[in-house]
Amino acid sequence: MRHPRIIIASVSLAAAAALGGGITAAAATTSRASSLPAASQSAAATVRTVQATVAGKTETVLVNSQGLPLYYYTNDTAAKSAVSGGLAALWPPLTSASPAATGLTGKLTAVMDTHGSQVAYNGHLLYTFAEDQAGQVTGQGVQGFFVATPGLTAITGSAAPAAPAAPVGNPYGY
Repeated sequence: MRHPRIIIASVSLAAAAALGGGITAAAATTSRASSLPAASQSAAATVRTVQATVAGKTETVLVNSQGLPLYYYTNDTAAKSAVSGGLAALWPPLTSASPAATGLTGKLTAVMDTHGSQVAYNGHLLYTFAEDQAGQVTGQGVQGFFVATPGLTAITGSAAPAAPAAPVGNPYGY
């Protein structure tokens, strides 16, 4: 098994910033994130909010107890993660059998999936980004991951996108 640090080293902050817009939290710190993936941290996870600059605007984003921004993946369903292998090494799932919330209005749960008890907010499974540091958001929009916010609406029904509406008067589109 490869050590996650080797995989992480292959992605630069500059590349992530170029793809994700180089978003930095307003109260950035300089502490480096642990080299252990969040999936291996099975203690109680506390999810809280902080103010961050996202696309030039100050936004409230979700972070874990170490201050790392949390993301959701657009290909996940409410009950199953689509993240595995090298993608999971770069985007470690947040796991905890008993997650706690501070300052959140949505629903925080633990979902049993391939990663164990993965933390979900309003039905969206949560991840960190291996290139982030506490107080720094660099993964926004990278590989289908987006920073989680308190207003993140709940996933309902199927994760499949809705079919486009048929044109009025002609079901064949012409």
